[in-house]
Amino acid sequence: MKPDEIKKLQDYFRRTFQNPNLNVRARPQKKDSCELYLGEEFLGVIFRDDEDGELSYNFSMAILEMDLD
Repeated sequence: MKPDEIKKLQDYFRRTFQNPNLNVRARPQKKDSCELYLGEEFLGVIFRDDEDGELSYNFSMAILEMDLD
């Protein structure tokens, strides 16, 4: 993803979750996605979906059972 696209996503996540510690980072080997972090903790992957001329983003977050305790 392009730097301006990553910035827009970061601003969106920070505004939506009211948390300035959320950071969106590029993935070195992937051009169609980026990663969301809270500080240094990895939260999930944001995928870019540009099908049928409509652009959207999908956020995927895995939650391990051990993290629920």
